[in-house]
Amino acid sequence: MSRASMSRPSFPAMLKALALVAGTALCAALPVLAHAATPGPELVIEDNDFLGPGGSDQQSIIPLLFNPHVRVLGFSVVSGDDWENAESAHLRRFLEIIGRTDIPVADGAVYPLVNTVAALREHEHQFGTMPWKGAWGGLGSIEHIPDEQPAVPPLKEGMPHMRPIAQNAAQFLIEQVHAHPHQVTIVAAGPLTNLALAIRLDPTFAATAKQLIFMGGMLDTSMMSVTGNADFASDFNMIFDPEAAHIALTAPWASVTVVGSVSNDLMMTRDYLAQITRKVTPMTQYLGKYYEPLPMWDELTTAIAADPSLVTSSVDAFMDIDLTHGPNYGHAYVWPEQLAPKKQGVRRVHVVRSVDAARFRATFAQEAQTDLPAAAPARH
Repeated sequence: MSRASMSRPSFPAMLKALALVAGTALCAALPVLAHAATPGPELVIEDNDFLGPGGSDQQSIIPLLFNPHVRVLGFSVVSGDDWENAESAHLRRFLEIIGRTDIPVADGAVYPLVNTVAALREHEHQFGTMPWKGAWGGLGSIEHIPDEQPAVPPLKEGMPHMRPIAQNAAQFLIEQVHAHPHQVTIVAAGPLTNLALAIRLDPTFAATAKQLIFMGGMLDTSMMSVTGNADFASDFNMIFDPEAAHIALTAPWASVTVVGSVSNDLMMTRDYLAQITRKVTPMTQYLGKYYEPLPMWDELTTAIAADPSLVTSSVDAFMDIDLTHGPNYGHAYVWPEQLAPKKQGVRRVHVVRSVDAARFRATFAQEAQTDLPAAAPARH
């Protein structure tokens, strides 16, 4: 098989991972979004479906790379908004443009665990059209989408010279979490396939991380799809790979934070873009050229990981994903503690309800205008 399948970890690599976790008990629950007690930067890995050029997926790296209190260990890529190979190429090209080829990029899952193009096509025939299908048709039709990942087409912004690292995403995630036990925040802003694979390869992975912060779990969006913009009411990250979302949400993370519907109100408008692009840098020129008038879904998610004080209110709930093959396949459900089916493995999550939007916009604009560092040598 091609890179569509996750490569098998080498025996020495697995021994190394097992040695690192031997004797390690599950970490105690941490306060929501608490910073590590030890001094030093916040360690973060962002796992995302990096549709490009421009747009929320690519722009999500800005709050991480340009916050002095954050150290990005790497980016891992998963199919979702686009096919994985094209997303990886767009991300690596953006990193070249902004002079951050020192950050490793790990290519990951090309296909969901169970879901397929054919299955989603049949789901649409039975239960109605999904507004956004990502790699499997975007805003258009799924009828003639290939079952296998196509080759990367020429990129508008130019093809990257930077290469992805040799490890696949799941192996990279496992290695980094065990190298920094209970210190790594995993920010997931795409389908959760890479995380599910890491959890299945290493059952201690989630408990050895510091926390999970993910974009998804959009709640109460059924009426929004009727009265508002249906494109912004689809919980695509969950629907694209429901089984992976279920595995990730029922894993023993110390803390899980859900950034869902709250992000729909934060738009990348032309007026806001004009404010950012007043300062001319390679990054602001890129943002202006490839502008997309979308909610800042993923930018807010990474911003919260970098600065938890942006959250002004949240509510605790128990969350899981509907895996029945009906009209609600892939939809998130929440329960209060007294009603939650805890014997089914559901866990507590912190659902963000409101944020300091003015401070988020001001900070993101400042970060997007940051003077770029000298380009570091590309990793091969």
